[in-house]
Amino acid sequence: MKKTDVIIIGAGPVGLFAVHQLGIKGLKAVVIDNLDKAGGQCIELYPDKPIYDIPAVPECTGEQLTTRLLEQIKPFKTELFLNERVDEVKQEKDNWIVKTNNKNQFTAPNIIIAGGVGSFEPRKISLKEAEKLEGKSVFYAVKNKEHFQNKKISIFGGGDSALDWALELSKIAKVTLVHRREEFRGAPHTLEQIKKEGKINLKTKFDEIDKKYKGKEIPRPKYWNGYCVYPDSFEFWLQGEGRLHDRVEYKIKSGQWTTKLLYP
Repeated sequence: MKKTDVIIIGAGPVGLFAVHQLGIKGLKAVVIDNLDKAGGQCIELYPDKPIYDIPAVPECTGEQLTTRLLEQIKPFKTELFLNERVDEVKQEKDNWIVKTNNKNQFTAPNIIIAGGVGSFEPRKISLKEAEKLEGKSVFYAVKNKEHFQNKKISIFGGGDSALDWALELSKIAKVTLVHRREEFRGAPHTLEQIKKEGKINLKTKFDEIDKKYKGKEIPRPKYWNGYCVYPDSFEFWLQGEGRLHDRVEYKIKSGQWTTKLLYP
């Protein structure tokens, strides 16, 4: 069992910067991460994408940010346990015990969970054929955007990562963005930019149905049933003070709706 002052779960920017802050105070730490490299989502999802929201850094990529953080913590000689998933965290008296899938065990009086959205694992296509194409024509992360130079690319997704990469890769390739829903979940301003530039082919479920039934009546499923109601009158009540409620009647006559005040 490895003993230390602080166990940090997550080797993303927050976890790495925590190492620096702890080191300044003379505390030793170990860092555990499920990915095979430090940097978290920054390095896994957008290593080449410009980042603009780092304090005092006008612009840098995910890879540049990770490299700088690793350089910053070098003096503290921190051990990074990568490609290890935390399977168990428990407290025994004044210490925390952490166990990983690689059978490693760590103990420390302090623990920092900097896991972001959790153990990052891509949602893979549920087809056996796709496994053979991984790293060749099927990718779950962009490691090197130059690999896609002058190629035709289909990006599946509707979140920020999909929108950002579609916008970035459209500078060097022909991109089609496919989303299973009608609306995208990513930042509205990014979607507006995509539509404004007009270089990316957008495909949504709505587009698919619209194209299929354009100029035709959409068939009703056989298991649907119901009634078609044609009202000839409505009465609306509008609450008033002292129970003096307005009552208005709407009636249709010769295809035109008329109104009549019933009360008061």
